[in-house]
Amino acid sequence: MRQIKGSTLYADRGAHYWHTPEAGGKVDKENLTQVGRALQQLGIELIPAYSPQARGRSERMFGTFQNRLPQELRSHGITTMQEANRFLKEVYLPEHNGLFTKEPEDTASAFVPFTGHVTGHVRDTLCVQEERVVGNDNTVRYKGLALQIAANRHRHHFVKAKVRVHDYPDGELAIFHGPRCIGRYQSDGLPIKQEMSKQKAA
Repeated sequence: MRQIKGSTLYADRGAHYWHTPEAGGKVDKENLTQVGRALQQLGIELIPAYSPQARGRSERMFGTFQNRLPQELRSHGITTMQEANRFLKEVYLPEHNGLFTKEPEDTASAFVPFTGHVTGHVRDTLCVQEERVVGNDNTVRYKGLALQIAANRHRHHFVKAKVRVHDYPDGELAIFHGPRCIGRYQSDGLPIKQEMSKQKAA
């Protein structure tokens, strides 16, 4: 997968972006969160916001939503999640953007198109990744599941090997040994046949 050169994301120091050993201190740029790891794999530099101005801006935005939204929903008699989502999309956000949006000095888009060509690489980046060590029974333990690794043409077993579990948003799981996928599984831990996996990837 080709990296996106020159892309950066300026973000606050929330726990989803950074691990911070000491409250209010410097972020740990070596011990990445899942978000940090995914951005790094996509070639996007994550920059932590330390300035009071940057923090104040985000806090003001949070305050705007937290203070105004409950009042708006109440005044419109909205009591269900479905009604609230419709109101946000059709009424609140258009009005909010109309009030606070400012025209940029540079009208050129700041978005950079993804230059990769293999869809599977994006899917294997935008997921949760956790390292595991294969047990003596050639299984990997993950969230209470025992993921059995089948023998393949590369190795008969992976006992004691370090592997990486990919946990996808749709609930499917996969085990990788280095760059090679050595098993794909349903959310209940049952293996997905290789033929089915190939058809889905296509």
